[in-house]
Amino acid sequence: MSAVELVVDEAVENLPADAPVPHESAGLGVGENHVDDRLASIPTAPAEAGAGVTTEVPTDTHHASVDDEHAVAENLRRRIQLTGRPFPKPLDSRVMTVANQKGGVGKTTTTVNVAAAMAQSGLKVLVIDLDPQGNASTALGIDHHAEVPSIYDVLVDGTPLLDVVQPCTTVDGLFCAPATIDLAGAEIELVSLVARESRLQKAIVAAAETGHEYDYILIDCPPSLGLLTVNAMVAATEVFIPIQCEYYALEGLSQLLKNIELVRSHLNPALHVSTILLTMYDGRTRLSAQVADEVREHFPEQVLRITVPRSVRVSEAPSFGETVMTYDPTSSGALAYLEAAGEIADRGAAGQV
Repeated sequence: MSAVELVVDEAVENLPADAPVPHESAGLGVGENHVDDRLASIPTAPAEAGAGVTTEVPTDTHHASVDDEHAVAENLRRRIQLTGRPFPKPLDSRVMTVANQKGGVGKTTTTVNVAAAMAQSGLKVLVIDLDPQGNASTALGIDHHAEVPSIYDVLVDGTPLLDVVQPCTTVDGLFCAPATIDLAGAEIELVSLVARESRLQKAIVAAAETGHEYDYILIDCPPSLGLLTVNAMVAATEVFIPIQCEYYALEGLSQLLKNIELVRSHLNPALHVSTILLTMYDGRTRLSAQVADEVREHFPEQVLRITVPRSVRVSEAPSFGETVMTYDPTSSGALAYLEAAGEIADRGAAGQV
């Protein structure tokens, strides 16, 4: 017998007769023994003759698993309905500015995922990354280091738009005009240029004259109302607003609408808010429901039916250079964006914009 075994035997023999048997994992830190404790708390059902011992599943765990199964089944049903349905083409090429001067509301995420969903469903889509951070370019797997021809060259140097467009390698029919760090200085450089507010509009019109054949052009804006955002609003006829389902989003929305009205009054009479998408919706909170109800009450025609839930998969996808549409197409976030893209396409084909 080893020395360790002798020590253990002596310790056990010296225990008082009424002492509880030491737990085999005694000495573990807080939270280290939660598996044993949970298993110990599950009551055991009596074994029948000739049968193995079974354990009774806790009620809450059973309900959770049933709910998960229902959610998976519902997502699968939605995916089957949506996948393979070609989206109708719009009556004319639609240029949509995805804008909200409040940061963190899902502008870039909405832009790239709606664009990818449309492209997967048969449409030809161009994403113009007008945010110096270049997050849309990253999500689409587009190289956008400093030497790459970018939207900066289009705005400042007058380079033709189609000369800087790159195809997205993960989704057929999806293209991107990337942003580089040079775009951060474009705000200052544009100040001294002629027709500084309409340089992007002229580039898009010139591309249309050469026959670009894009069904949708989505412009991802920075979270501000500088010359870059003004260029985007002058170039588009529609504003697509993602709204986070939180209180501050409502305050930012009123200011955004005022700025849109200013641009419409002085620079682009055709500009209007055509689409609003509720993002980061949390069905467990009353606040999300209240914000959604209030937005729908004020903009009944513009708000899309679907809301985009908070989703870890949506947040993970850009780190792999993908949109959630290719990273995890069966996730709740991917399905929500696919439904949103389908509703936008249906409205465009019906002329309801």
